[in-house]
Amino acid sequence: MMFKLKKSMLATALTVAVMAPAMNANAGGTITFGEDKYVSVGFGLRGGFTSTEDGAANGDSRSKDFTLDSARIFLSGSINKYIKGMLNTEKSIAGEGFQAIDANVQIYITPDVAIWAGRFLSPSDRANLAGPYYSLGGGYWSGIASRYGFNAGYIGRDDGVAVVGNALDGKLGYSFGAFEGNREFQIAPNAALVAPVRGSDALMYAGRLQYDFWDAEPGYYGTGNYLGTKDILAIGIAGRVQNNGAVSATDQGKYSSYSVDFLFEKKNLGPGGLSIEAAYYDYDTDGVFKSEQGKAYSAGSGYIFNDAVGWGKFQPYVRYQKFNSDAAVASDTRRYDLGLAYIIDGYNAQISGFYSDTKVTGSSSNNAVNVAMQFQF
Repeated sequence: MMFKLKKSMLATALTVAVMAPAMNANAGGTITFGEDKYVSVGFGLRGGFTSTEDGAANGDSRSKDFTLDSARIFLSGSINKYIKGMLNTEKSIAGEGFQAIDANVQIYITPDVAIWAGRFLSPSDRANLAGPYYSLGGGYWSGIASRYGFNAGYIGRDDGVAVVGNALDGKLGYSFGAFEGNREFQIAPNAALVAPVRGSDALMYAGRLQYDFWDAEPGYYGTGNYLGTKDILAIGIAGRVQNNGAVSATDQGKYSSYSVDFLFEKKNLGPGGLSIEAAYYDYDTDGVFKSEQGKAYSAGSGYIFNDAVGWGKFQPYVRYQKFNSDAAVASDTRRYDLGLAYIIDGYNAQISGFYSDTKVTGSSSNNAVNVAMQFQF
């Protein structure tokens, strides 16, 4: 047996193992056992400080809180060039310990087509597939427009099977699958759905198509921003549907959601790289959860400077989200973020500060000052 432990990018291992995006991400270690046989391990964390207007217990003072938002262990492995696997954990949202968020195997029919089975992110929008670690500015920012994060079972994950592939030299990506579903309004892991007896045990069907006009983005789990390293012009569409997928204690109905997302990135525009992103969403719960039914929009832009200052590069950014719900009393939620990220080592090491302002119809504007850090090893 040959043993080799080296500091490398875990996403490089994942690229081989699970056709992850071309953007290298995590530092980690790889133990090889022979040709196409290895295990990779790494871990990551996100945390920070937030001060929120009127967020203190008395209701009229600013809150001041340090939080550990995320702590993950990443594992991947390969038996041979046809069979790969992934096991990722996240600290429990509601209690102590860790939970499995990714636990799946990928069986490669061809180098460009794989069957994923187990627990993983079902096909959806770019923001959900990129997640908190690989987005512009990072963090769980996308919960207003992209409503698949903490609202969707195991941090957006689901149990099921999907075909994941790439064509046209990696420029056309597609994924289609069937999943357990019925988790869109479940906060994992301690708030199981309270549901009546269902008329049928329907599966959730989900799919995504994406085309890259410039640089290709082969893989499945996505990247929301390439930090000035690629030229990207991409459009993606996604949808999911499930009969009896919206279930309350008193009612049940069909759940569906559809989205269109766009990403433009151009490196070396002046002294740095410019990125512009946008997305549109349509959610339908068949009237069961009108507060989760409606249309949503998001947009963001960042500019990363090529020249390093000290350890890293600066990337100012701005984001906007809006969700118009169909609640009986019309309710809109809007949020603006204005931030500055300090990129030390891609997505392995970042520090950012940002100001956010959230407005819900019928209530006063609520602002927060945030300082966040992200490290992956």
